[in-house]
Amino acid sequence: MDMHARVRTNETEGFSRRRFFAAALAGAGTLVAGTQAALADQPSPGGCPATQIVTLGRTGIKASRLAQGTGWNGSGRSSAHTRLGEKAFNELIRHGLDRGIAFMDCADLYGSHPYLRTALNGVPRDKYIVMSKIWPRTEYWNLASGGAVKEVDRFRRELNVEVLDICLIHCMTNANWPVEYERVRDELSELKVKGAVRAVGVSCHDLGALKVACTHPWTDVILARINNVGRDAAMDASPDEVAPILKQARADGKVILGMKIFGAGKLTTPEQKDASLKYVWGNGLVDATTVGMLSIQEIDDTIERMNRALTA
Repeated sequence: MDMHARVRTNETEGFSRRRFFAAALAGAGTLVAGTQAALADQPSPGGCPATQIVTLGRTGIKASRLAQGTGWNGSGRSSAHTRLGEKAFNELIRHGLDRGIAFMDCADLYGSHPYLRTALNGVPRDKYIVMSKIWPRTEYWNLASGGAVKEVDRFRRELNVEVLDICLIHCMTNANWPVEYERVRDELSELKVKGAVRAVGVSCHDLGALKVACTHPWTDVILARINNVGRDAAMDASPDEVAPILKQARADGKVILGMKIFGAGKLTTPEQKDASLKYVWGNGLVDATTVGMLSIQEIDDTIERMNRALTA
């Protein structure tokens, strides 16, 4: 092939890719509307409170109260979930779907995008919500672009979805994150306007970062560490310090998604798990919660414990 032919081929490929994403974004509104209509009309199996479809704050996004996490011990695009292997991962996701879990929590850090893509192959897009997270730092495994456009485009390809329902900046560790990651915020805002992302926010691993996230006008969604124990169970501060911040943010229309409900594996006994779930749900601290369930048995156990906490 001569040079001019190669140029024409490259231009055609580039145009085709741009046209694909333009068409995808143009249809995003229809896709989103269809997704939410289907989830709104979808009853939780057996009237299950844990998998009841709820509206997340002012975003209009509808999701099950319980999300399937995929990042237990996640780092460097690997996690305990991906290390299960494709077969076991698929069985886990499909069992959760059968039980009514319509909220998938993934991240670039976890390496779970291609696993979810395979597990959800053939599942109608209107049967689940997907959240992912951008790791904004350059690491041995990650060369951050400094923004969000390249990352979100890649995430959508890896997940085989046209729209990310929620996209977060991952692991904020200080109160200066809005300035530090201004370009990421700006590009996520642009992607939100275009329809490639529906809601934006951050996950927090620091009390100062959490306080800013809960009041900053940019954030739609905050992924917050919350349980009834505190710092000894992977929280940013004591429950008494964190709870009022989350309550106020929810009152202001922010979406609060709870993580580390079981203290990153530190709350292991039935009594500890039940006490944490009762505290979090009984005090109205979250809209939904993500749990990194690693087996079918853990899914069933978490659903039953959440049901009891929600109906207590």
